[in-house]
Amino acid sequence: MTLRMRFPAGGDVSVADLLAPDGAEPLAVGDPRMVDFLTTVAKRLLTPALARRHPELGSLGFFLRRRELLGALERLHGTLGSDTLVFPRGRVFHVPPANVDTIFVYSWALSALAGNTNVVRVSPRSAEAADAVLEVLNASLAEADPVVARTQLMVTYGHDEAVTAQLSATSDLRVLWGGDRAVENLRRHPLAPAARDLTFPDRSSFAMLSVTGWVAASPQRRRDAANAFANDAYWFDQAACSSPRTIFLVGAAEPAEEVRAEFVALLDDVVRERGWDVDAAMAVEKRVGAYGLAADGGVQRMVFHRNALATLELAEVSATPRHWLGAGTFPFVTVPDLAELVPFVRRRDQTLTHFGFDRDELMALASRLGGRGVDRIVPFGAALTFAPVWDGHDLLREFVRLVTVND
Repeated sequence: MTLRMRFPAGGDVSVADLLAPDGAEPLAVGDPRMVDFLTTVAKRLLTPALARRHPELGSLGFFLRRRELLGALERLHGTLGSDTLVFPRGRVFHVPPANVDTIFVYSWALSALAGNTNVVRVSPRSAEAADAVLEVLNASLAEADPVVARTQLMVTYGHDEAVTAQLSATSDLRVLWGGDRAVENLRRHPLAPAARDLTFPDRSSFAMLSVTGWVAASPQRRRDAANAFANDAYWFDQAACSSPRTIFLVGAAEPAEEVRAEFVALLDDVVRERGWDVDAAMAVEKRVGAYGLAADGGVQRMVFHRNALATLELAEVSATPRHWLGAGTFPFVTVPDLAELVPFVRRRDQTLTHFGFDRDELMALASRLGGRGVDRIVPFGAALTFAPVWDGHDLLREFVRLVTVND
């Protein structure tokens, strides 16, 4: 059983060699050596040349800045009493998805910040952005303490069940990202009795746009909103768990039609200006998805503006799909108020992006949902901004062990 070493970069390695103890002193929670390394990585990710090639890596760079890391540690310690000590959990095995090829860095970085030894499986199908991150990580090793290379390991291997089973059995925590079926398949491999899983399965995300808020906004704010929404939707081909799909227009039906038309026109302008397009295969996928939804009923009208943008008008909230229809496909449904969304929301629903609502309206909606679904309510443009609290989990807290001492 061999694996390809991606970080630290190298050739093939056996699972036994990968897991062999080196006898070195372990990291601590918030270890300065790891903070220094992650900060170096952040600086390299934020260089203009890399940002132009992979704009999505800019968000990752900001996430890894020293101020953000120290802030996360401060929040962790602020939740603990004076009788509680915090330690790394141990070895963490990460299995991120291939379709969002930088997500592994976020969960790995927080686990590394918590002082854990980490093994990350980087999919053989990962794209250029993942390769760019790995290049940055390896380049940053020259300035890092040797403990980083000894404790932080990233490998690539195919669907080798024996390798996954061995890495699972020797881990204290397993972090699983992907579709429901992928998570279920990975969970077939047992963990040690004291270990557990942290899972991020299939999720659905939506957008909501206030009709009155849009009408009251200036032309510039409307253009900015369309631009921010495009960032949310088109990065990762609208396939990330937090990418918005259906757009809820909240308000009276007649002005909602005008708002929808203006929003779609502005979105189309943004997509054209950015040069975003989809290939022939994706264009076919979009039509298959749209016509399939129409066949189920509930679609009043559909328009394929061009390959990169398709819109569907839905008759009612219950017709809203939770599955991916292809990059740049947006169902619209009009509801009179936010209360209409409450019975629709399910546990699998993750992110609601919004425009035109005030804080009281958003807090009232979250309160009415009562934690039954939707873990994040964020403004247009922030759907893909990763945070230490994700899918309702305080990740840094998940990656540590707490020991209480009472006299």
